[in-house]
Amino acid sequence: MDKELLPPEVETLITGLWGRALHLAEMVLTPGWRQNQVLIILGLIGLSWLLRIVTSSWVQEWTRAREGWPKWRLRMMVQIRQRLSLIYFTFGAWAVYVVMQQITWPSRSYLIGIAATLSTAWLVIALLSRLVQNRTLRRLLTWASWIYATLYALELIDDVEGFLASLALQVGGLKLSALTAIKSLLLVSALLVAARLGTQAASRSLTDNDDISPSMRVLAIKAVQVVLYGLVLMIGIRALGFDLSGLALLSGAVGVGIGFGLQKVVSNLVSGIIILLDRSIKPGDVISLGDTFGWIDSLGARYVSVVTRDGKEYLIPNEDLITSQVVNWSHTNKFVRLDLHFGTSYGDDPHLVRRVAVEAAKGVKRVLSQPTPPVCHIVGFGDSSVDYVLRFWITDPSDGLTNIRGNVFLALWDAFKAEGISIPFPQREVRHLNDPSTALRTPGVEEGTR
Repeated sequence: MDKELLPPEVETLITGLWGRALHLAEMVLTPGWRQNQVLIILGLIGLSWLLRIVTSSWVQEWTRAREGWPKWRLRMMVQIRQRLSLIYFTFGAWAVYVVMQQITWPSRSYLIGIAATLSTAWLVIALLSRLVQNRTLRRLLTWASWIYATLYALELIDDVEGFLASLALQVGGLKLSALTAIKSLLLVSALLVAARLGTQAASRSLTDNDDISPSMRVLAIKAVQVVLYGLVLMIGIRALGFDLSGLALLSGAVGVGIGFGLQKVVSNLVSGIIILLDRSIKPGDVISLGDTFGWIDSLGARYVSVVTRDGKEYLIPNEDLITSQVVNWSHTNKFVRLDLHFGTSYGDDPHLVRRVAVEAAKGVKRVLSQPTPPVCHIVGFGDSSVDYVLRFWITDPSDGLTNIRGNVFLALWDAFKAEGISIPFPQREVRHLNDPSTALRTPGVEEGTR
């Protein structure tokens, strides 16, 4: 490519890099202290590689023997084991550099100092990057930090910054350069990591605070997330050079779009805030909404997660919980009353039936005996039985209602069988008439109940 076709900044950068490359080659090939430093660095690299081979298995066994260590320490030890060569080289380079600074001229250890600085920067960046959980973001920050540290150590940062600053895009009164874009991207990435760590720390602190209700904890965590990530967005926009006052018109247009196109989304968001503020529903509550019965697993910005007894997880929009009738079995307390209806024969003593039914219910594990013991009342005289209702209380509706009803019914069956109390059922008589003419005038089946 003809040099005249290249911008002056690019030509200057290429010329400078080529000159430094030739200078480095000359240092390596020319006998003297510079060549000796290069050979020392190569020797340290080989020694570090051998030390890693010798000690890697020992470090692995020592780590496995650490019982009771938290997971973050074990993960850190895995990262250290994977970078043993770099660690050995860093310590060796600094040791040689310090010794040579004391016994000879500083210029004779200049390259070793650069190598020690670079290896230290690479090691610190590699270890700190593990704090970023997002793989793409972690790689971006790692490579950008390595490149910056290398250019800084080689004293090329000014040349590269000048070149990137020359690659600019003029949009009205805004000049956006490649250098500004890269700095903004790195700044936003670092702030996102800091916001995530801050959110996690606030979440742990609020979760461990027993003085705050569960719903207020969720609201506080959501508020921290909105504030931190909102600050990241604002700082990123400012870092690019945009004037935030010019976004007033855009915000108005966005508001109109929200009003027409995102009504449901905004309604769910507002409903979620109302639920958190009035504390009508909180994690752990047992609710019924239509045919859905289960307990609240989590409260989200748009929906509430309800887990049923059969393992299904329903994501119910917050708006439905505000506008529909919701049965909260544990709103003020977890006491739940259940009613069982049954009947016994007219020949059985009702006083005995009531007493036996109450004692049978008390013998079931989840039924409360205090402060609200079971009671049994006569509710009517039926065609074939005396009708009763057995009322009892439980405090663990999340463990299921059908199973406790079944257990109480089974206890009633056993108790009635032991006391000779019968449970009647309708019986029918079928009468065959011999006269066909009579059969046509009268019903062929007469029903009676004993």
